[in-house]
Amino acid sequence: MATRELTIGFLPLVDACLPILAKEHGFAEEEGLNLRFVKDVSWATVLDRLLYGHTDAAHMLAPLAISTRLGRGRPAQDLVAPFVLGLNGNAVTLSNALADKVRASGQFDDPALLGARLKTVAEDAKAAGQRLRFGVVHRYSSHNYKLRYWLAACGIRPDEDVEIQTVAPPFVADSLASGEIDGACVGEPWNSVCVERGVGTIVLATAQIWRRGVEKVLAMRESVLEAKRAETEALIRAMRKAGKHFVNAANWDRNAQILAGPDYLGADEALVRRAISDRLILQHGGAPVVFPDFMFQYSEAANFPWVSQAKWIYSQMARWDHLEFDESDAEKAARTFRPDVYRAALQGSGDDLPSANAKVEGSVTQATQIGALQGSITLSKNSFFDGRTFDPDAVKSYLTSLP
Repeated sequence: MATRELTIGFLPLVDACLPILAKEHGFAEEEGLNLRFVKDVSWATVLDRLLYGHTDAAHMLAPLAISTRLGRGRPAQDLVAPFVLGLNGNAVTLSNALADKVRASGQFDDPALLGARLKTVAEDAKAAGQRLRFGVVHRYSSHNYKLRYWLAACGIRPDEDVEIQTVAPPFVADSLASGEIDGACVGEPWNSVCVERGVGTIVLATAQIWRRGVEKVLAMRESVLEAKRAETEALIRAMRKAGKHFVNAANWDRNAQILAGPDYLGADEALVRRAISDRLILQHGGAPVVFPDFMFQYSEAANFPWVSQAKWIYSQMARWDHLEFDESDAEKAARTFRPDVYRAALQGSGDDLPSANAKVEGSVTQATQIGALQGSITLSKNSFFDGRTFDPDAVKSYLTSLP
């Protein structure tokens, strides 16, 4: 088989794992692909390289792909996402001083109760003229939207009661240490870096806010997808094989070693393994705490680009940019996700393929089998912590119902 090449941009985060492991374990080579990687330190640079043609595809924040297609902050570009790299995998880390005021235990706290205690502290800080400051990795990130969703549902008004600012993931620990921020929502291994340095305490996983919330995607320019459709479909198959390998506990040690290497995360191997194994140490010197599905990279059609997830992202974009609902923009957001490409890549492979493109997000409260074109798919609980659900056919009414 002739070898074809794709260049992929990424940020040093554990959830960049699937294309990296597709290369390192030979799954890409089996598909006739050679993968090259370009590592950056900020999402802005990852996006610029993709738009200027320096890379063919990128490990990308799902909301950033959608905001770019909608022309938020720069001229619109037709980005598409044919593959979801994973669900969740982020956490909220607070300064030790703030964590001591709001934590109830040494475990992951109930998000509603934690939020209620944080509300009291935030109100006191605001009254004293020192609003709490939180860091997120980008304005258009799931970190920003899930943090805001949680705060608002707990009665804390983002941008009014607390400040939210952008901090690149590798600099979160420094920002906490200097007192520039009081907390952050960031992906691994950067929460664990804060804990190891003794500058922060992990208090919440984003999976507690939305159990199956979309996180990173494989983003491409639409023109590149069309020109390299065969390569893209081959990459999707290779990444599905990598995902199956990644979630197997027998492979945790080797995969942590690969990802921690200098070409990829350049991180402490032990910290990377914590995220892979869903066993995080929440406070310096503490024991590991198990949170099942902290990262979610493979089962339950985790990599399928549900257009309902894209529409939820649009709803939060409209909400926090204070924009009126726009049906045209909602549909553009939905078209960013490309389930047709995902299905074409895996048709006939025996892999699980949903028959629908959308679902009511947050509606599954117990194991539920859904329609499949091939394979068998049973979804587990995917709820939002406040009990709300999101119907992608009723975005406008959903927005009017939010606090």
